[in-house]
Amino acid sequence: MSDTIIIRTYRHDDLEMLRELTIAAFDGASIDQGIEREYGEINGKTWQWRKGRHVDVDVKRDPDGVFIAEVNGRIVGAISSWRDTEAGIGHIPNLLVIPDYQGHGLGRRLIRHVIEHFHKHDLTHAKIETLATNDVGNHLYPKLGFREVARQVHFVGPVAEMLAD
Repeated sequence: MSDTIIIRTYRHDDLEMLRELTIAAFDGASIDQGIEREYGEINGKTWQWRKGRHVDVDVKRDPDGVFIAEVNGRIVGAISSWRDTEAGIGHIPNLLVIPDYQGHGLGRRLIRHVIEHFHKHDLTHAKIETLATNDVGNHLYPKLGFREVARQVHFVGPVAEMLAD
């Protein structure tokens, strides 16, 4: 890629575009989407609505920990993070790179930017999660120094049916 990519801190006017790009990026790799495949919409809300809310939570929790990659004012990637300073751990809940910019090191660059942010704030460890089906993440994260420490399984059930048993 010959485009000049800058990484900057999130601004409030990024929110709607960041929601849209996050939803698109997590199509096929979202726990909420798996829930919807199993049960349909919940409370009249789609998985996209729920994933968009994750962005809202990220920017509310730590707006200075959300970073935007852009080219000529166009968002081409983003990463969210938050700091648990007492535990010394920085968390990376969401990472996205739009298709035209995938495979060119932008995800790696965004993660590195957040790791430097964590280091600046005296955190000692960084945590990132992914689904088993995310081949890119499962390949990239160990190359950046992350080690798999656990696997997690998500279960969801309809409350009324569980109470009826």
